[in-house]
Amino acid sequence: MYTVREEALALARGIIEGLGSSSGREVIVFTPAVHLRELAALCAGGPVAVGAQNMYFEKEGAFTGEISPSMVRDAGARWILIGHSERRHVFHETDDDVHKKLRAALAEGLSPMVCVGELLEEREAGRSEDVVRIQTEKAFEGLSKEEAASAVIAYEPVWAIGTGKVATPEIAQSMHRYIRGVVRGMFGGGVADAMPLLYGGSVKPDNVAGLLAMEDIDGALVGGASLKAASFLDIARVS
Repeated sequence: MYTVREEALALARGIIEGLGSSSGREVIVFTPAVHLRELAALCAGGPVAVGAQNMYFEKEGAFTGEISPSMVRDAGARWILIGHSERRHVFHETDDDVHKKLRAALAEGLSPMVCVGELLEEREAGRSEDVVRIQTEKAFEGLSKEEAASAVIAYEPVWAIGTGKVATPEIAQSMHRYIRGVVRGMFGGGVADAMPLLYGGSVKPDNVAGLLAMEDIDGALVGGASLKAASFLDIARVS
């Protein structure tokens, strides 16, 4: 929940100009809903795609304050972030809510990025893999291979978000490998091997290279470091 209109536009312009015509990476900006239409217009035809940070799973109705998948699409966004840890733990969204949002996004033709990750107490109790497996299985339950293949999963250990702590590349790689195995068990090797898996949790210019060097880490879901174009560009340029 950052940026008013001019700040959002300036940040997006800075990222677009810094990337140039080709960045070598797919870059997505998830903006607050009030900026979606303007940022989608600004980014159209350029190197940056636009997504919404949240939506509701119903098409329409008496859900004051929510936005629907069709509203997200109509505003020009192509991507939607689903199940971010703050949605789960601040706004108490359940695994069932995440599943319904994923289905609704796919039905609207949006590209979903689904977030999974464990709390510090769950990690300390040795439950990290169980928590992440359940979140993944419940989110993707009942989907076809084709539907699953259009999604991205972002692993964000909640204990590393905004804390300055970051999972070591080895810890992150271990969980990414595990998640890929869960996807393989549900949808087969073709879907699992092709699905992008991103790491999120205090990603910064000085730690991203080590993370992206890992075999199963395909990209980054960037939080605080994305609020300044320079630091975000430093991350996006790492190959």
